[in-house]
Amino acid sequence: MIGNDNSYVECLVVSKASPIVVFLKYLCFALAIFFLLSSILLGAGVFGALLFIASVAGFYFAKLNSNIEFEYQYCDKEISIDKILDKSSRKHIGNYEVEKMAIMAPSESYHLSDYKNQTFKVLDFSARNKDAKPNPTYTFYYDGKEKIIFEPSSELVAAVKAVAPRKVFTD
Repeated sequence: MIGNDNSYVECLVVSKASPIVVFLKYLCFALAIFFLLSSILLGAGVFGALLFIASVAGFYFAKLNSNIEFEYQYCDKEISIDKILDKSSRKHIGNYEVEKMAIMAPSESYHLSDYKNQTFKVLDFSARNKDAKPNPTYTFYYDGKEKIIFEPSSELVAAVKAVAPRKVFTD
């Protein structure tokens, strides 16, 4: 959505699950069934029941982390990022003020070359689809400490560029 004055933009990106998390989800599900059946049929008792409960808990957390969406919102010179787990639980990641942003450009842009040799805390809030061509991710360096990778829509990039034209590049 975009307002008449471009002061509010919202973007939702579905993140690709890590293969390890998907494997853990199915492994925990299979273990839960195995421990349940072994508790019932073999009389494994309390120990089998505890292993079943641990497997179900592992499945629950793996399932939450296998279906992740990131929501980016731009409002009043601030980018807000939320993480949505399994379309049921929302976690606020952070707010990033445009004034504290050093630069924002496509992740493969030559404009970012000045920052390659510096060390930053890297935060990836993108779809994590490494096969996408061209690379849809953007990177911005924030407050001299963080390198944030995300996948904004063209409307979000245009809204940020409208308030900080010397910091935002679209190559």
